[in-house]
Amino acid sequence: MDDERLVELACEARAHAYAPYSHWAVGAALLCSDGTVYQGCNIENAAYGPSTCAEHTAFLKAVYDGHRDFEAIAVVGGPEGGPAPDICAPCGVCRQVMMEFCDPASFRVVLGRSEGEGRPYLLGELLPEGFGPDTLR
Repeated sequence: MDDERLVELACEARAHAYAPYSHWAVGAALLCSDGTVYQGCNIENAAYGPSTCAEHTAFLKAVYDGHRDFEAIAVVGGPEGGPAPDICAPCGVCRQVMMEFCDPASFRVVLGRSEGEGRPYLLGELLPEGFGPDTLR
């Protein structure tokens, strides 16, 4: 699957966001090594702490289904009710979730916009010197 299609799927997921407080809708599309794609959206909570990011939602769904090998994720975010005009990078917690399951030297994080274009990064570029499972070995 190419990055453009992954960004399209993240835009599709963004339409499901529940963001009544921040009004910032985010969608994610996580590509597993077997070609399966899991979509996620942000789901806010009035208490803020229990809110869940789109990227985190996609990983939770995939892991629940038994997937542990991932190739890429596309993330699209911006003000709700309209297109996402600029890129939106994952928060630190989501980068840490990615670090738990993904190789920072090969896992691609594609930051997209509603127009379908994306800017690819490696996880290691977005989380240098990340703390992961190998750190504890």
